Formats: sequence, C-alpha cells, structure tokens
Amino acid sequence: MNRQENLEALFRDGKTVILPIDHGCAIPVPGLENPFQIIDQVNDFVDGYVLNLGVALRAADSLAGKGIILRTDIYNTRTEGEGAGSIGVYGVEEAEMVGANAVMNMLYPWSKYEKANFQECADLIRLSLDTDIPVILESLPYALGAPDKYTVENVSFAVRLAAELGADVVKTPYPTNGTVDEFRRIVAQSFVPVIILGGAAMGDDAGLLQMVENAMDAGAAGIAIGRNVWQHKNPGAIARSLSAVVHEDMSALEALALLKEPVR
Repeated sequence: MNRQENLEALFRDGKTVILPIDHGCAIPVPGLENPFQIIDQVNDFVDGYVLNLGVALRAADSLAGKGIILRTDIYNTRTEGEGAGSIGVYGVEEAEMVGANAVMNMLYPWSKYEKANFQECADLIRLSLDTDIPVILESLPYALGAPDKYTVENVSFAVRLAAELGADVVKTPYPTNGTVDEFRRIVAQSFVPVIILGGAAMGDDAGLLQMVENAMDAGAAGIAIGRNVWQHKNPGAIARSLSAVVHEDMSALEALALLKEPVR
C-alpha cells in the first residue's frame, strides 16, 4: 500500500480508535498478561493496535483487517539516567517486515534528553520518506505520566512541534483542565491529524467518555487509549462505547448507558 492507503487502514471515515498494547516494555502491565486475549475481546470495536515487535510477529492472524502500528522505541517513565524517557530500537524496515501500516515513537519536548530524542524522531521520519510507512509521534511535554505538565500551552507546542518535524499524525494528551475551545485551538494549529491518549486507568467511565467526547467535539481525529480499556473490568464493552463516541457521534451519556448492555 502507498502512504495514504496505510493511513486509511487506520482511519475509518477519517476517524480512528486505536488500542495501544505496547506497554510491556515500559511499565508493569496488570491486565495485559495475555495481549492476544485482549485483541480477541476488543477486535470488533477498534481500528488498529500499537504493538511492540514481539507481539506483532506473533499476532498476524488476529490482526487481519486491522491497522498495525509498530512501536519503534522502548519508552519509560524515568527522567534521569541513561535511556530515560525513550530508547530508539526499531525503524521502518522492521515495520515493513511485519506488515505494519505506521510506526510510533515518543517525542518529549523540554525533557532533559530532548536533543537525542529529537534526533531519533527526525531520523525515523527521514528514513520513512523513502518508504510508504507513515510516522505517528506521541508528543508529551517533559515526560510520560506527568499530567501536571500537560497544560494547554505545553500541549499546544508539543503538537505543533511534532507536525513541524514531519509527523503524519500526532498523539498527545488532552490538556489537564483544558476546555473544548482551548483544545480546538490546539487542533486547528496542527496541519496533521491529532489523536488523544488515555494515560493511566482513570477508574471513571463517565470522565473517560466525556474527555473523548470533548476531544472529538474539538476536532480530534480519534483516540489511542490503552490502559483505560485493557485494565477495565469489561474491555470489550468500554471499547464499544469509546468507538460509539468516535465513530457514531454518540454523547458520553449515551455511551455510558451503552456500557451496561451485554457485548455480543
């Protein structure tokens, strides 16, 4: 497939519901002990997955018809020491080998090691230009798991930085305490699609669905939410409700009610 076709494999009608299950290299992963079981539970409701190479090599049958995004770095929550934040490990060649439709890498503006991180992201984008593999940059101010840093001003710069570097898609947090209008301005200043991440499991279905509704109302192109799905007591049901908000313009309240219905 060409570059546009690879993007279209992830975006259904211009919108996407992506399930990251790439956390096994980064953080303790209760709820993700069996990633193949998670895929089976949510497959009807998601458009694609973010995977580490090990899972991508072993899940081809389960992933038929779904978009595949290969994680090209090992990321972590550390802010000090060698390898803090992000360690680039793979590239577009491995993505082509496993039939991935895109690659994803962390981008950490203001981090202590942003020089090396920025160069790794630029190198990844440079190499992608000779292929048909799009690049998604997961752009987080300062660090992973630092919501106090995810202000409107910081997220706005992080999104624009990723777009300016040449990302095809930007994944970013919904700004902490940000309004719909503030996030709308962030999206409007990006000339590539913006999708939001979920972060740590919220334990608040209504809050999660409202955040997604707000993001979509502001012009986001979709979501890439992991722990709030696979650490949920009913991963299939919450994936269905999230998909309804993204693809069917369902309100958060309607999606919350849908959550109570059995998943067939």
